[in-house]
Amino acid sequence: MQDEEPREHLGEVLCEDCYLEALSPLRTCDPWAVHTARSLKDLPGGLTLTPRQQQLYDLVKEQGEVPKQEAARVLAVSEDELQREFAVLRHLEMLRACKKDEGIFLIPF
Repeated sequence: MQDEEPREHLGEVLCEDCYLEALSPLRTCDPWAVHTARSLKDLPGGLTLTPRQQQLYDLVKEQGEVPKQEAARVLAVSEDELQREFAVLRHLEMLRACKKDEGIFLIPF
């Protein structure tokens, strides 16, 4: 934390980003987010994916299923960053995840 104002949460001192994440954790399965995404999709102009979200969607669409770790490696992002991008695509009902013996796979919705 250089220029950021430290925040205290549950006895820990956090940077602003970590503080916001602690207060509002990422939820991949969120019915309200799905409802909102559906509503926004129907608006004129619709929604635009970020380049990374588009890359993730294209990767899974081309391969049919991709292990979560492999998707993070291919996109050169951490698993936390991948989870954030995946959450948006899950809310848009474009991708979903399934658990197999070998781990978690991303698949088209």
